[in-house]
Amino acid sequence: MAWVVLVLSGICESVWAIALDKSQGFTKIVPVIVFVLGLVASMGGLSYAMRSISIGTAYTVWVGIGAAITVIYGMLAGEESVSILKIVCLVGMVACIAGLKLAH
Repeated sequence: MAWVVLVLSGICESVWAIALDKSQGFTKIVPVIVFVLGLVASMGGLSYAMRSISIGTAYTVWVGIGAAITVIYGMLAGEESVSILKIVCLVGMVACIAGLKLAH
């Protein structure tokens, strides 16, 4: 259960990061609300998962999921450049994160 919560909280981490960007310096109310809800869910899930997953593994998985989704969102939205090198690095990052799960 902790792993499922950790993955979901990693997804929420990307939600609050994207909402923070969309809030334009906390001037748009809907993105600010999404930011706060995503932040609370993300931190709560990380905290829960860290009860049974070591801090290093949990934090790395959480950040990695959030970072990967945020970069992919940026690419799909046209806000981030797309390159073969960037895609290979993302795949490598995800593979390393999966390796942490396997080594746990």
